[in-house]
Amino acid sequence: MSSLHRPIAVFDAGLGSYSAVELLHQRLPDRDIVYLADRASFPYGAKDRAELLSVVERAVRYLAELEPCAILLASNAPSVTILDDLRGPAPIFGVRPPVREALGVAGEVAVLGVRSLVESAELAEFLRAEAGADNVRVHAVNASSLVELVESGDFLFRREHTSSVIAEFLDALLAEHPGIAAVTLSSTHLPWLRDYFERARPELRLFDPIEGVVDQIRPLSMPGSGIVRGLVTENERYPASEFRDMLARLEIDLALESVVIP
Repeated sequence: MSSLHRPIAVFDAGLGSYSAVELLHQRLPDRDIVYLADRASFPYGAKDRAELLSVVERAVRYLAELEPCAILLASNAPSVTILDDLRGPAPIFGVRPPVREALGVAGEVAVLGVRSLVESAELAEFLRAEAGADNVRVHAVNASSLVELVESGDFLFRREHTSSVIAEFLDALLAEHPGIAAVTLSSTHLPWLRDYFERARPELRLFDPIEGVVDQIRPLSMPGSGIVRGLVTENERYPASEFRDMLARLEIDLALESVVIP
């Protein structure tokens, strides 16, 4: 890791967060990035608040040793629930639904996320704080079935099936809430499906929470060699080999070093 120069550190327990790495590398190609897939703590979204805070703080302490310029918790659920409680030697960012921005262009907004997020009290509180009196115009929607299209690799290898699932999902959503004109992709898996969304319903405005975070990290970052380094933790249930297979299935060329977070 000595070749990394004040990298941007990105981490999560799952696969979807790699979409944040790709966007950061695309927008800031000369910045070094270190990506941690914390599979030993998978899944973040299923943990209670105290347990989640413990494992995330442990990951932050580990990444802090790499002297990052910024740390990105690239997972929506913990970003909504515990981000404000995190402290570190570098600024820590999360990915939260860009509700205010979406409401600025749409009568009604759908916040798409996994079930654990959209049914949480923390998200309900976040939406009330962000939308205020306009909260009635915001709908939290379980999009776990769409996340599975990415986890399974179907979005790459079963394209017609993926198109059908997304079209049916959006048809049902708009039948229930015909006023929706904007959607927040509030799972880091969902940006992988942007092209499918755009083909199915080109009239919908799509808001990726990571977009705004890149703009916040940019002034804190500094040029390096444009290196992207991958790290992975593991346990018996979620071995590193399985995660490497997932990356290969998604045609992601990233060498992963297995690490242990004390």
